[in-house]
Amino acid sequence: MLSRGLPQGAVPKLERPGPLRERVYEALLELITTRALRPGQHLVESELAGHLGVSRQPVREALQRLNTEGWVDLRPAQGAFVHEPTEEEADQLLTVRTLLEAEAARLAAAGADETGVAALEELCAKGERAVLDDDVDGAVAANAEFHAKVMELAGNAVLSELAAQVDRRVRWYYTPVARQRGKQSWIEHRELIAAIAAGDEHGATAVMRAHTEHTRRTYHDRERP
Repeated sequence: MLSRGLPQGAVPKLERPGPLRERVYEALLELITTRALRPGQHLVESELAGHLGVSRQPVREALQRLNTEGWVDLRPAQGAFVHEPTEEEADQLLTVRTLLEAEAARLAAAGADETGVAALEELCAKGERAVLDDDVDGAVAANAEFHAKVMELAGNAVLSELAAQVDRRVRWYYTPVARQRGKQSWIEHRELIAAIAAGDEHGATAVMRAHTEHTRRTYHDRERP
């Protein structure tokens, strides 16, 4: 049941400004992305509405939108279920992520200044603390912030827009392997920062490509629940 699948404090508070259906959609997408709602889990409209403190209508609309975007499967006579990504789906997305992020690393190395490098170092320290504290959610969030900062430093708006389209799914795939990647992931981040700080475009590209490939392989080798 849904009530068993949501950890204490997992349900986000709905921010007041903006259309209700948009806020419900964002809340449900966040629960799916962080795996508070797990792949294959049955989603009952009335229970979701109760958890979010809304009526069933915006929940129904949100589920239909999530179905269109591939986050939720609507099955006739059964209801809504969190989509279970296939290995091929994950592989294709993580491969595209490698291409985008490797180019971002190259561009960041070509143009990043001391302020940008310092920002990366600060985010890396934040992630390292999360790993030490065994804070998986914190590590996942810090990882997303770090990669977003590299993309920002790349200074290419089109590249950033493309990366934003896959960012949520990258987080979705990264969450179950975040603990396993753990400290090594942040060692690789440190290597990337060094290459960017040195203006080493080739080195930054190689480090990022290897880094994202490690995550892809770890996802495929993960322990299934």
